[in-house]
Amino acid sequence: MSQDSRGRGRKAVAGRRRRKPATRRRAVVIAAWTAAGVVLLGGGGLGYFYFKLNGNLKTVDIDAALGTDRPQNVDNGSMDILVLGSDSRGGANSEYGQDDGGSARSDTAMIVHLNEGHTKAGVISIPRDTLVTRPACKMPDGKTDAGGTRRMFNESYTVGGAACAVATVEKMSGIRMDHYLEVDFTGFKKIIDNLGGVEVTTTKPIKDPYSHLDLPAGTNKLGGEQALGLVRTRHGVGDGGDLGRIQLQQAFIKALIKQVNGIGVFDHPKRLLDLADTATKALTTDKALGDVKSLVGFAQGLQGIGPQNMQMITLPVTEDTRDPNRVVPLTAESKMVWDALLADRDIPAEATANSAGDKGTAGSVVQ
Repeated sequence: MSQDSRGRGRKAVAGRRRRKPATRRRAVVIAAWTAAGVVLLGGGGLGYFYFKLNGNLKTVDIDAALGTDRPQNVDNGSMDILVLGSDSRGGANSEYGQDDGGSARSDTAMIVHLNEGHTKAGVISIPRDTLVTRPACKMPDGKTDAGGTRRMFNESYTVGGAACAVATVEKMSGIRMDHYLEVDFTGFKKIIDNLGGVEVTTTKPIKDPYSHLDLPAGTNKLGGEQALGLVRTRHGVGDGGDLGRIQLQQAFIKALIKQVNGIGVFDHPKRLLDLADTATKALTTDKALGDVKSLVGFAQGLQGIGPQNMQMITLPVTEDTRDPNRVVPLTAESKMVWDALLADRDIPAEATANSAGDKGTAGSVVQ
């Protein structure tokens, strides 16, 4: 799409709008959102700590890995970010079990769409067990996995890391991802602990020995371990599957965002630095967000977005006819979602009316 006098055309590299070149605008997507917010809260006061914090960040050069075989960037001022929570079971994460073959997987995946004015966000959760067509991806050993049809979505990350996950999302959506954010289990726990915990209200008891979670009904202040258990639980709430867990994660995000701006980080310099240090250690970003200054600029684009400004859905899916343990996208409904994002519009209600993803009640358990 060519750029006209109103500034439409291709988005600038790293998601910056051409009309304003100086503007830049995470179980565990929650941690990535929190991390960006934490850096924002202390952005003006980090000063001489920038070098230390820059050294904490890990980056992936998505543009170099994927080259030019990507969707066109439509420069309408909006921004699309793939946010992953990785569940590597190595190192500090080994208490949660062992990976098959020792490799990491994407436990949680969300596409976050920020509208033109960065005043609203659309969040589309992708169930990890969704069967998709995966493109060819380069593996860590340098060989190429040919991809193909009926591949589980979360295997993309296992096969080819961040670049393969991004390529898979772009192929299924036709939307170019401007940025990439990733956080693991341990980073999420530490962020919540540094925040002093998160208060949630549960409408019923939640008990799940698999995720070490035992919460009574009522108001609960969750430390990092409990918060992680909440966003990972499948057996304690809902249908026992990933779709119910997604609803729980989305409810937790909203509860967290309600609180994070009132934590008083500005009044506690040590807490501020501890949070920034933990958040930057927990994050892996695309190269364009791989320094604190850029990350602060990105977080500033989230500042005015509260739960009331967020439209959160699960990718429209239905049970796979050949395997009841898998889901497949609803073709027409999924297209409504992608078309809405491309046009920078709200996702229409009819896109999720027939979806299994938004039918459960797990999300109502956390307030």
